[in-house]
This record gives sequence, structure tokens and C-alpha cells, in this order.
Amino acid sequence: MGLIWLALAGIAVWTLVRLGRQSEKPRRGHWRIAATLLGAVMLAGGVLAGSHGAWIASAGLVGAGAYLIWSSRIRTAPASARTEPMDAAEARSILGINKDASPQAIQAAWRRVMARAHPDQGGTEGLAARVNAARDRLLKP
Repeated sequence: MGLIWLALAGIAVWTLVRLGRQSEKPRRGHWRIAATLLGAVMLAGGVLAGSHGAWIASAGLVGAGAYLIWSSRIRTAPASARTEPMDAAEARSILGINKDASPQAIQAAWRRVMARAHPDQGGTEGLAARVNAARDRLLKP
């Protein structure tokens, strides 16, 4: 019976961490609270198990609880992901186009690069923002 509860706890931890790695959207921030609470309960369960002499279960619960609390922390964006002014040469290098590209070529390059850089396709939000900023920089005077 204990293995079933351990498997269910593992699935719950995996689900919460998976939710946390998705993008923050409205009504999606509550996972941090749930993950932190579950992590705190797991830490307390680990201490309780350790006090009863179940050292392996204690180590597993404490490790999983600490990992869950650590993965649910609020992360700040790195300096490279923040919005900085982009010059035209950098924008062209991001999109992979030359100096005399037409607006249609810029749009086509943006679609090609965004197909790989979009968060739904395995890219990151920061990279997608940079690709969008490059397109906007080249299309707007």
C-alpha cells in the first residue's frame, strides 16, 4: 500500500513541476501556492518519518519536498531576456536576412524562425520575444 501512495505522490510532484515550467498566464499562478504547500507537507512528513526511524522514506520525502519548493520559486528574467533596444544589424542576424530584404522577405523569415522559437514548439518566451522585436524593428521605421 505504501508504494501506491509513493507513486501517487510522485505523479503529483511531476504534475506540479510540469505546470510550473509552462508559461505564466492569467489564472495559472496558483500552481506556485499548491506546489509550495505540497512541498511543505512533504518536508513535514519527512521529518515525521525520520523521527520514527524510517530513514529512507524520510530522505525521499525531504528531497522531493525541497525540490518541489525550489522549483516553484519565482524566477526573474535574465538580463539578456529583458527588452533592450535592438539595432538593425542585430535584428537582421536574428532573422537571418540581408540588408536589402523586402517586407515580405522579413515576414517570411520571421515565420520560419518563429516556427522553431515559439514556446509551444520547444523554444522559450525570451527567444520568441527577441524574434518578435527583430521583426518589429525591421518593419517599423
